[in-house]
Amino acid sequence: MTVFGTRPDTIKMAPVVHELAKNPHIHALVCVTAQHREMLDDLLALFSIRPDYDLNVMTADQTLTEITTRIMIGMEPVLKTAQPDVVLVHGDTSTSTAAAIAAYYQQIPVGHVEAGLRTATRWEPFPEEMNRRLTGRIASYHFAPTAGARANLERENVEAADIAVTGNTVIDAFLATAQRTYGAPPPQWAALDVQRPWIFVTAHRRENHEHMVEICEALAEIAGFPQRPQILWPLHPSPRVAPVAHRILDGLDGVSLVAPMDYDATVRTVARSTLVLTDSGGLQEEAPCLGKPVLVMRRETERPEGIAAGTLRLVGAERETIVRETRRLLEDDVAYIKMAHAHNPYGDGHAARRIVAWLLARLRGGEMPDEFAPGR
Repeated sequence: MTVFGTRPDTIKMAPVVHELAKNPHIHALVCVTAQHREMLDDLLALFSIRPDYDLNVMTADQTLTEITTRIMIGMEPVLKTAQPDVVLVHGDTSTSTAAAIAAYYQQIPVGHVEAGLRTATRWEPFPEEMNRRLTGRIASYHFAPTAGARANLERENVEAADIAVTGNTVIDAFLATAQRTYGAPPPQWAALDVQRPWIFVTAHRRENHEHMVEICEALAEIAGFPQRPQILWPLHPSPRVAPVAHRILDGLDGVSLVAPMDYDATVRTVARSTLVLTDSGGLQEEAPCLGKPVLVMRRETERPEGIAAGTLRLVGAERETIVRETRRLLEDDVAYIKMAHAHNPYGDGHAARRIVAWLLARLRGGEMPDEFAPGR
């Protein structure tokens, strides 16, 4: 059984759902929590996924405590009815942790997709960092996207035999979506000039709420660069984000503050953009697979492999640094090409296949595929 319920974990679990469904040796079930109802439904339609169970937990202004408890209460009868051999959860959402606890209470093994990501502090990103640590302690099977993530797990005394390095399923989903044949451009592009550079922006993390004014002031300064870059920012509806952005950026030439974009429009926009400014997690892996440099507006990242590879650069949330590093990429062709051509360490688009192959070998007692041999 796969369990997911937010926009990010739905995107990243979709390739796993399809890989499980096409295997004749597996009876695959899908349970959605609907932690993010509207975003979830759009993605279920995009990826042609029909859930077997829908907890429908979302309410207006929901707190983390409410989300977690409703998921745990909703999962109990589902798990008792379905009795899956394994529950697969993803990453660092409240859905993942609550579903993992619920499965543990029913003594059902948990497989953690995108396991082993860590930052130096349990508070950043909040609550995701602690969510993934807790899920990692519960999980029996750990699907690490990189060797670095595997090393994190081994330092936490997870048995090497319980870890598989698979790449990240987000690359599977992103590449598959990028290869689609599209019709008309997304409506969010209407105000953009194809002759000018595009900068795709996302910013909404809780730890950046107190810095939102500074982030917006940086974007205002960037919009005035001589290259006349255009900024496309799908605004998060948070009252700590949208009102600040509108107050500072409305009316500026080249700045488009738009409603949240669906996934395929996001993929198309990243592919068309010159660079990405973000505080999200997934874009740190997705954009580099299309050769787009990513400036990460955070002090910590759980994706240090991207920093080491050169596809990412941490710029924090301070105006001066954001402006300086963006200017460098727009003015210095060598610096831009170096980031754009750096090797993306997060996968090749075959992570879901590896996860299913490893699970089948482990659960059926077969020989483990050669790609999971020790030292690989």
